Amino acid sequence: MTSQEIRQQFLDFFKSKEHLIVPSAPIVLKDDPTLMFSNSGMTQFKDYFLGYKEPKSSRIADTQKCLRVSGKHNDLDDVGRDTYHHTMFEMLGNWSFGDYFKKEAITWAWELLTEVYKIPKENLYVTIFEGDEKENLDRDTEAYDLWKQFISEDRIINGNKKDNFWEMGASGPCGPCSEIHVDLRTPEEKAKVSGLELVNNDHPQVVEIWNLVFMQFNRKADGSLENLPAKHIDTGMGFERLCMALQKKESNYDTDVFTPLIAKVEELSGKKYTGILTDEKDIAIRVVVDHIRAVSFAIADGQLPSNGGAGYVIRRILRRGISYAYRFLDRKEPFLFELVAVLQDQMGAFFPELQKQGTLVTEVIKSEEESFLKTIENGLIRVEKLIQQTISNGQKVLPSEEVFELYDTYGFPDDLTRIIAEEKGLTIDEAGFEAEMAKQKQRSKKDSAAKVYDWVVLEEKPETFVGYDVLETETYITRYRKIENKDGEFYQIVLSNSPFYPEGGGQVGDKGVLENATESFDVLETKKENGLIISLINGLPKDAGAIFYAKVNVADRKNSQANHSATHLLHEALREVLGTHVEQKGSYVGPDYLRFDFSHFSKMTEEELALVEEKVNAKIKENLALQEFRNIPIQEALDKGAMALFGEKYGDNVRMIQFGTSKELCGGTHVKTTSEIGHFKLTSESSTAAGIRRIEAISGEKSEEYFKNLETQVSEISQLLKSKDLIKSIEKLLEENSALKSEIDSFKKEKAKGEIQNWKNEFEEKNGKKLLVKKTSLDAGSVKDIVFQLKKETPNSVIIIISDANEKPMVTVGVSEDLEASYHAGNIVKELAKEIQGGGGGNPGFATAGGKNLAGIENAFQKALAI
Repeated sequence: MTSQEIRQQFLDFFKSKEHLIVPSAPIVLKDDPTLMFSNSGMTQFKDYFLGYKEPKSSRIADTQKCLRVSGKHNDLDDVGRDTYHHTMFEMLGNWSFGDYFKKEAITWAWELLTEVYKIPKENLYVTIFEGDEKENLDRDTEAYDLWKQFISEDRIINGNKKDNFWEMGASGPCGPCSEIHVDLRTPEEKAKVSGLELVNNDHPQVVEIWNLVFMQFNRKADGSLENLPAKHIDTGMGFERLCMALQKKESNYDTDVFTPLIAKVEELSGKKYTGILTDEKDIAIRVVVDHIRAVSFAIADGQLPSNGGAGYVIRRILRRGISYAYRFLDRKEPFLFELVAVLQDQMGAFFPELQKQGTLVTEVIKSEEESFLKTIENGLIRVEKLIQQTISNGQKVLPSEEVFELYDTYGFPDDLTRIIAEEKGLTIDEAGFEAEMAKQKQRSKKDSAAKVYDWVVLEEKPETFVGYDVLETETYITRYRKIENKDGEFYQIVLSNSPFYPEGGGQVGDKGVLENATESFDVLETKKENGLIISLINGLPKDAGAIFYAKVNVADRKNSQANHSATHLLHEALREVLGTHVEQKGSYVGPDYLRFDFSHFSKMTEEELALVEEKVNAKIKENLALQEFRNIPIQEALDKGAMALFGEKYGDNVRMIQFGTSKELCGGTHVKTTSEIGHFKLTSESSTAAGIRRIEAISGEKSEEYFKNLETQVSEISQLLKSKDLIKSIEKLLEENSALKSEIDSFKKEKAKGEIQNWKNEFEEKNGKKLLVKKTSLDAGSVKDIVFQLKKETPNSVIIIISDANEKPMVTVGVSEDLEASYHAGNIVKELAKEIQGGGGGNPGFATAGGKNLAGIENAFQKALAI
């Protein structure tokens, strides 16, 4: 049975049990502050469990793309080392939202595994929650009684809170669970050791394949548990492990989920995969094929590698794969990107985003590989220097600060530093390195630390967003919670009627005021979390349930919505000028400017930029009226020609915004007619990643300010030049400047020649060698020329010039060729640079370093004399 057939049988089975089959949600989360990625099948249904939204059906089944690489659920370090852990995996699941509970979940799970998939009953074990006194939770006897109808009681195992009480994170929906484990060992192995002893003991052939979670609690921020409004079922079956069991393999990597990728790696690397767990080559191949899946799906869902947040996690996964390929597969050139086509063929039919975004995914991965391979090459040079310095100092341990700098600043893998050091008979200061890591984590934690209290619910009332129609409304607070962070104490509130647009779709959240006759509070930001519109205010009303007036900052809202409408016109213009491959890949829409990221594989020409700007302004002048379609079925919107963005999670009903021929699914705020945008002005075009370009622009008031400032600058320049023909005047100035520069260069060269003659006589004889240490105010170029001339004409010499040109301290060191084996200019300059608070380097014959501390020049001079 192929993996595709296994997946389809699961979905068909639950369809026969009256479940609605829904597509996987994006792997990247955008409106949940507690998670970066979907780490389980239930993530996209979290709002249903909490009662914030009504599900489209009380019974649902799907396969969900999941990523576990951070936080509580982190499998990254296990990947490649065993047969069944993965970063990205599929979670097959069936769900009940207040419908069926334990009886049906257990009965159907047994039926599917034993009657449809034909797994021998004697190969299965189940676990139940044994209870927890500290949490005041009883043993799950209900699940026990249900299971013993299907399986002998000696195969029902009590499980502790760690294994049999499922929680998505530090807070949120949770509940006891029953795990189903399969024993895939041979009869001979089973005779030696009972499977009972191997359940939940990390045995590669006795593995959990399905977890039935009986969702009935909500974990609050203070750690306490409260009952959910209704009981739910949340099940998750590891697709890759299920394939291993049904295809009778000993490893997930031996199934057809991975074998096509492994075959391609073998072809590209020339290395043969043997499946040995401890073989570094095989570990590397497992890491590569696992990581390419995770990275490809994340990029296809809109998350590009970057230096922060979710993007940093994706970059880290990719770099781990590149590093393993570099070290153990001898791949010094990019090659992971060539695996994307295999993944498309394998999974593209079920996950169409891989097909649609294939070119972008391939180009981004290739660019990241090229960049990181350069980092590795540069890092190897730095590691070699560090090793040589350590040996020359008579040490055996690489200093932790230097190793951590390689890792943190230059992105060089610490385990690679460790391996290289061991090859040279050295070690790294492990304790010191871990201490540096802990300091970094503490800094990050301190920067982002915030204490969030539980909600105080005043009224269980669905909120209403009225901000599309009004910017001021009467309202009251339905719930609030306290927030403490480095800036002080604040309160997050939910309003019965809110005119404040929550940050989303690239548009910033509204600010404003919440006031009545006796109190007034600033609304500092507005965001959306788990379906709730949450505004942050700088205090708590004396009477939290009182009537208030919520007022949006009108100026900021109008400027933001003008920029948002402009992004729609910009998107359409880019597709007309560059082609329909252009798709939005991110945006920022604020009151000051707009930023628009889009897929395109080359720098835009001046002509293309001018044409795009011209097209946008033409649409503005047409005074196109906003056509808004609220709460229409998504298919109807798509049939009307609306653009949907990959990586966005859309509901069954959506909002469509139309200006002329521009049609997009969008929840943001917009102008009533395009003439309200005023004028659109492009300010920059740049690259943010491989295949991703970025345009920044302004409109409305900011555009007017831009042209007023230009007019003022032109007027001032005209007055300075005493001319109205600015072009001719500037051309004349440039000619005069060029002539003067040539004269100055000639003067400098003459002066340098004179200094060479003078300095030749100032060398000091030391132990049969010649040392010249000089202070000067000559510029860096002149000093460099002098040093090269002197070391060429003066054998057995070390030349050190300390300059203060333009009040910037600089040290320049030259070593004649015959002394380079004994004296290293780079090492000398690094030592002297400490005195001027600077840094630099070079080769054995020549090196320079700039600094910040002019007062340190004398100390550097005296230290140089001692060489």
